[in-house]
Amino acid sequence: MHMTSGKVDAPAPGDLSGWGGRIAVARERLKGVAHVTPMVTSGTLDALTGARAFLKCESLQRMGAFKFRGAWNAIAQLPPDTRGVVAYSSGNHAQAVALACRERGLPCVIVMPSLAPATKLAATRGYGAEIVHYDLVGEEREALALRLARERGLAMIPPFDHPDIVAGQATATVELIEQAGPLDLLLVPVGGGGLISGAALAAALHSPGCRVVGVEPAAGDDGGRSFRVGHHGSMAARETIADGARTPSLGELTFAIIRRHVADMTCVPDRALLEAMRFAFERLKLVIEPTGALGLAALLGGVVRAEGRRVGVILSGGNVDGSLAAEWFAPVREGARER
Repeated sequence: MHMTSGKVDAPAPGDLSGWGGRIAVARERLKGVAHVTPMVTSGTLDALTGARAFLKCESLQRMGAFKFRGAWNAIAQLPPDTRGVVAYSSGNHAQAVALACRERGLPCVIVMPSLAPATKLAATRGYGAEIVHYDLVGEEREALALRLARERGLAMIPPFDHPDIVAGQATATVELIEQAGPLDLLLVPVGGGGLISGAALAAALHSPGCRVVGVEPAAGDDGGRSFRVGHHGSMAARETIADGARTPSLGELTFAIIRRHVADMTCVPDRALLEAMRFAFERLKLVIEPTGALGLAALLGGVVRAEGRRVGVILSGGNVDGSLAAEWFAPVREGARER
């Protein structure tokens, strides 16, 4: 038994009524389970950018990222006789699924790379999951997860390309619009597209004049390339500190929603991510991971036109290794002194 990725029982991308119903149900399902994360503003950030910025702190969500929303929404719908769950992930989806399974008393197997960030591996184990490293057994991660699902009779929870995942992730943007009011622009990190798909649907429903822009690392801009050429493609993974955005392609479902509801896609270099992380730490007192800093980096770097606009930014996660962050920040500080 497994949830299948793709277009399973999903409303059409343009069916806002259908998606609105799913998102509303997801909110009810998450009530009292997921945190309603805070929205933060900063006079310093507004002065630097000329915008009125509203930061949605999903870094303060349970397990440290927005991923808990989609994972819970999917797992809470599994039938009572479910034997357990399997998922594949570079880190945050792994933790989200592991935590949701622990809360619901379900065995959990996570397929992860052995070189995933140590903090994410430790947290996933800490939530009680069994970890299988696909790179050590010489099998593609999705293929290995599907095989484990078949052999053990587990339900597979995909990381982004499923309507229940998308609907769960959409709830973060619904909350942001309730907290901040209507937005002119919304900047969203992009990996496989689950977060931005949900964000774009939520914005279309609750702030219809809002331009939704996806932000990727420059070394992993597969989504932007697909968006610009108008068809679904992939690219070999390249090195970037934004480990949550190293997916080789968008999902089929998420790409269809992005094409319909997202205004543009852009990218930022890793150095801009470090500068955004440092700004968040020093000026906002927030810890965010590189992938979680994508939207903030685009705003601070002037990659998108934001002056005079009400701009929402989703800080998607905060699971970063402290010692690694200190190493990253050292050359940023050196560069700042040289300037």
